[in-house]
Amino acid sequence: MIHTRFASNVSISERAKLRLILAAPRGFCAGVDRAIQIVELALKKYGKPVYVRHEIVHNSYVIDSLRAKGAIFVEDLDEILKIDAPVIFSAHGVPKSVFERARTSNIFFIDATCPLVTKVHREAAMHYKKGRHILLIGHAGHPEVIGTTGQLPEGAITLIETIEDAEVFENRYNALAYITQTTLSVQDTAEIIAKLKKRFSELVGPHKSDICYATMNRQSAASKIARNCDIVMAVGAPNSSNSKRLVEVALRAGAGKATLVQRAKDIPWGDLKAGMTVGITAGASAPEVLVQEIINSLKKEFETTVDLVTTAEENIVFNVPRILREEK
Repeated sequence: MIHTRFASNVSISERAKLRLILAAPRGFCAGVDRAIQIVELALKKYGKPVYVRHEIVHNSYVIDSLRAKGAIFVEDLDEILKIDAPVIFSAHGVPKSVFERARTSNIFFIDATCPLVTKVHREAAMHYKKGRHILLIGHAGHPEVIGTTGQLPEGAITLIETIEDAEVFENRYNALAYITQTTLSVQDTAEIIAKLKKRFSELVGPHKSDICYATMNRQSAASKIARNCDIVMAVGAPNSSNSKRLVEVALRAGAGKATLVQRAKDIPWGDLKAGMTVGITAGASAPEVLVQEIINSLKKEFETTVDLVTTAEENIVFNVPRILREEK
């Protein structure tokens, strides 16, 4: 179908109608908000530039905004060994070797790792100390998985990505434990854990799910709205794990279609028809300004009604590091 954009001189009464359903919670979580604050406070306290190892969070709008304020993003400490400026480690966490490299190179660093990721790191260390081999449920190559794996010696952790991995894993160890990436699909992860527990009855897990509250809340809200939507748009970046999971959750919950959009320019206009119900949610690293940008673009083309569906209230706040709360 070829979509014809509506002319701006058409009266509202003549324009096609579209119903929007906004999911809540959506957008920034406490860990993302804290990480961005850390960069902004460091710029305020120490001046330009402030270096950040890897994207502080996975969203290009956020990265570009911080870059415009004076942040410089690098992927390796070797790029900045002789600089005289703070270096911030991203919210996803880093291997212990990165901390060691920074210390031996006399680099002043500030750790912006999300406290809920740090919780997983501590669990891994505890299991290792107790002689357990650790199964990490997560996605290969994701910075959080790299950081978690890098907390322990090589070979201490086995990555489990799929239920097939759980089925073929061969236990050659005296004791097993599992931990997970914080941004996974709740349902997929539950299925993998169930398979592992069925195979290994003595498997030890966390006292509380490693999947973070924000990931679970956003998936629950997306699932709630999806069953009534012809299409769901999840605002987020292609490299954002939790944003991509929202697309999967919406499809599984019954949305006619679901897609990831970064900005208003990515709206799938060709899929929109008069009378449709469109759901909108956003990953934990996507700012609300992008959600509103998309809503405003839709309002320019359609006569819209907007309904809010709230499935949870969030009031969690994480403190920034003490050094940024102290006067210079």
